[in-house]
Amino acid sequence: MVVQCVDHHRGGARVALKIIKNVEKYKEAARLEINVLERINEKDPENKHLCVQMYDWFDYHGHMCISFELLALSTFDFLKDNNYVPYSIGQVRHMGYQICHAVKFLHDNKLTHTDLKPENILFVNSDYTITYNAEKKRDERIVKNTSVRVVDFGSATFDHEHHSTIVSTRHYRAPEVILELGWSQPCDVWSIGCILFEYYQGFTLFQTHDNREHLAMMERIQGPIPSRMIRRTRKQKYFYHGRLDWDENSSAGRYVRENCKPLRRYVLSEAEEHHQLFDLIEGMLEYEPSKRLTLAGCLRHPFFFPLREGGLGADQSGNKTWEGNRDISR
Repeated sequence: MVVQCVDHHRGGARVALKIIKNVEKYKEAARLEINVLERINEKDPENKHLCVQMYDWFDYHGHMCISFELLALSTFDFLKDNNYVPYSIGQVRHMGYQICHAVKFLHDNKLTHTDLKPENILFVNSDYTITYNAEKKRDERIVKNTSVRVVDFGSATFDHEHHSTIVSTRHYRAPEVILELGWSQPCDVWSIGCILFEYYQGFTLFQTHDNREHLAMMERIQGPIPSRMIRRTRKQKYFYHGRLDWDENSSAGRYVRENCKPLRRYVLSEAEEHHQLFDLIEGMLEYEPSKRLTLAGCLRHPFFFPLREGGLGADQSGNKTWEGNRDISR
């Protein structure tokens, strides 16, 4: 549970207080999260890398409590409250740039977030203007400032720590996780690719709750799973003679066929920046983790060129909104 509080030790500033149940397994998870947040504070004392800042933590009658800077709506809640009207290409660019910057900082410090999703990307300020869409006959919200922070480090894992078999919320889960091939930082890149698609379209790319169906969706969108991954997986029950065991004529097969299509067919405009975005997403959704774009590579991608001049981010209106390192892509 997260509540808004007044912190009298910080001059009456409003903070977000995360309160964890007095249950040992949750308390242990909280202790691990605090350890990650302390490392982030130590490595980024000026909060330049866009990860939520922890102010303090304490134990209150067995409840672990963590206080954070107060942020606004998540990028998912804003989307939901806006009837799933997608973000503009400029907004997608700015949010994507910041997410890549923040998560690259984690990767550089031997951390994998493992649970990236629109719910865990929060706006610093989610104030909006309203415009009327005559075609759809409805009001639509446009967020004024697309500055964001990455939150929820409860599942973040250091390189040297035990890597649990399953990580990530289903829709943002990389193929190597589903196939239990082992995972590391590239699984975060896959999740970011799914997030950028969702911002752009307003709906989830992989809308499923079943592993086999999830893999079938991947094949429909990205083409066949590489045979090397199929040979190595312990999950041979999903395959037959080296191919995905999937009946395209079943009801599930029809669902996948009707709800998924090759990735490039989701492009909404022939403008170059739209194709650049999908070129970036394709690189992030590469099956083989070793061939997937790194976040340094993502930040150098032409889609982000408009934001790289001077090393500053800009929101959709062109306003400079946060100061980054001068060359954050190295």
